[in-house]
Amino acid sequence: MNYVSTRGQSESVSSAMAIKQGIAPDGGLYMPESIPALTEDMLRELCELSYSERAAKVMSLFLSDYTYDELLTDCKLAYGDNFDGYAAPVVNAGDKMRVLELWHGPTCAFKDMALQIMPRLLSRALVKTGEERTALILVATSGDTGKAALEGYRDVERTKISVYYPVNGVSRAQKLQMTTQEGSNVNVCAISGNFDDAQSGVKKIFANRDFAAELDKKGYFLSSANSINWGRLVPQTVYYVSAWCDLVKKGDIAFGDKIDICVPTGNFGNILAAFLAKKMGLPVGRFVCASNSNNVLTDFFRTGTYDRNRDFHVTVSPSMDILISSNLERLLYLTAGAQKTRRYMEALAKDGKYTLDKEDFEKIISEFDGYYTSEDACTSEIKSIFDRYSYLVDTHTAVALDAAERYLAENKNAAKRIVIASTASPYKFAPAVARSLGIEVPEGDAEIFSALSGASGTKVPTQLSAVLTKEIRFKKVIDPEEMQSSVLDFIS
Repeated sequence: MNYVSTRGQSESVSSAMAIKQGIAPDGGLYMPESIPALTEDMLRELCELSYSERAAKVMSLFLSDYTYDELLTDCKLAYGDNFDGYAAPVVNAGDKMRVLELWHGPTCAFKDMALQIMPRLLSRALVKTGEERTALILVATSGDTGKAALEGYRDVERTKISVYYPVNGVSRAQKLQMTTQEGSNVNVCAISGNFDDAQSGVKKIFANRDFAAELDKKGYFLSSANSINWGRLVPQTVYYVSAWCDLVKKGDIAFGDKIDICVPTGNFGNILAAFLAKKMGLPVGRFVCASNSNNVLTDFFRTGTYDRNRDFHVTVSPSMDILISSNLERLLYLTAGAQKTRRYMEALAKDGKYTLDKEDFEKIISEFDGYYTSEDACTSEIKSIFDRYSYLVDTHTAVALDAAERYLAENKNAAKRIVIASTASPYKFAPAVARSLGIEVPEGDAEIFSALSGASGTKVPTQLSAVLTKEIRFKKVIDPEEMQSSVLDFIS
């Protein structure tokens, strides 16, 4: 299966080349020429498999130049001992809500589900494409992607990775995880600005052909670990398929029953992966896109206009503090085609906004609903969920749970079950979670963890407590305009 650009002005490439390059030469994002089908027989087979086997089966439908045995080997390594038990368990939260916990990996965030397998896919891609240069991976992060990518690519041969995060836009735990990262091939820089500044800086570097030529002379080429890279989305599609299979196996739903899916959304990659699963044939009803106060997506699903020209809010759910949702471009491509997508993206670049044609908007809202949750509602939801179910959630999952509950209250035709993506351990955002429960927050990080653990009866993940004693390696803060020069400093 070959891959084409969402903007339609680049030649098609193999899946290995799409993963290696990350972004298409015309600035678009790679998409498969067609969406493979999950047949009824396949779904029945998947229900009986382990998570690693499910992952290999589903990804093999997209990655045709990787063998199934290669994928199975890599999936067993990716989702094995480095995960705390089952990779993606589903737990109950009330009558209809089912929480898909995606944070049992080495960095306690859902990004591990993709970034434990993605470096293995890239390593194989270098061989399959005959690449002799070193992959220089640039990552803009609102918190979780950075650490997950650093951990995934740490000391992987023929790769270097540089991560950029907003200096005041991540939690204390997220910052500690990144700035203490071990590995000989890693680099971390804080940006004076927000996530969109970091993401725009990375995109500018990718678009600079002269810079690419300079890197080529030094034996490097650029690649990405953000969800703009197809190698991130394929593994994310798997866990929605797996969640449905697990509900069937438990007898919670019957084979063939539809589920609705609710995702706390920033860059739109996680919810797009769920949409791809439905396009493949997974029985899914509607998608609930949950946003925080940076509610550009909520407005988009309610009006058809995407407008990033608004105030930016720093919230207690920082991984969603985003005004440019890059993966929305892939939804536009699937809905409207390459020509219209290119037109919409040109308008976004020029004016900071675009408005969908009526037919495109109607297609999208036939599948998606948008809700947003205020800061007060987010903290209230954390306490409410804990009081009702003795279940502790982080700030991002709380946004999704709040949206899911309102969706269920307003939609009599909702599916029998709604699956909510839980994207991070509550301990990654311990101060905000503790305050939500009415706990007085101590000064030190270890003390905060201890207070939250004692009050909730939950265990502090060792992956997080371990960073408290590690040396801080990366202290640099730069302006967005300095990002390109920082790349050269890193590889020199």
